[in-house]
Amino acid sequence: MPDPRMRRIMSTEPRNGSALYRLLAWLSPSFPTGAFSYSHGLEGAAASGAVHDRASLQTWIAAIVAQGSGRIDADILRDAYRAALGEDGAALDAANRRGVAYRATAELALESTQQGAAFLSTCVAAWPDAFVERWEAADGICLPAGFGAVAARTGIALDDALLGYLQAFAANLMSAGLRLGIIGQTDGQRILAALEPVVAAAVQAALTGDPCDFGSATFAVDLASMAHETQYSRLFRS
Repeated sequence: MPDPRMRRIMSTEPRNGSALYRLLAWLSPSFPTGAFSYSHGLEGAAASGAVHDRASLQTWIAAIVAQGSGRIDADILRDAYRAALGEDGAALDAANRRGVAYRATAELALESTQQGAAFLSTCVAAWPDAFVERWEAADGICLPAGFGAVAARTGIALDDALLGYLQAFAANLMSAGLRLGIIGQTDGQRILAALEPVVAAAVQAALTGDPCDFGSATFAVDLASMAHETQYSRLFRS
């Protein structure tokens, strides 16, 4: 019998390619999650000089995607997706709690939960045929858990959801670097092109890895985020 908690997120069956349409819409920079206002510690790294050109920015983003929050988010998205697909509310809640807890700083936690809340509330408002009730959790909804659950209930394939999510994550970090004056627009696209195999490998790792092999190891990013919390002049919220 389906878990009654799974009534929190409901959807109609996608019709005529609507799963792909929704994936593109939800990961577009125009979708109002507030992603543009977060740099994930990059502003702190730029202020210290740790990230200062195209090569250092590309290395920074690649590390986040492969070993940092990108790795955590991919695993949480996968677990939330499978829980939602199986209508297992307890597993979905567990995935979300872990996704909220595994944030190294207050700013990174805020970045994920505020975007998660914005993502779900916008989905409810814009796709009322697909979502009949907002998902609630005491500690908030982290973005990858919310996105994974909704993607599953909307018929988006897991590998597509992971690829789209991580590409959008990397693109937002590149955009932050652009606005910080580290790179220009063409170099930004060069970075995204170079990150294509990094994102693909991260997707494969999430699909085939042991769920017990969970965590991150990007201490420089964590330290940059901590420094950013007390940085005097800031453009970004993280």
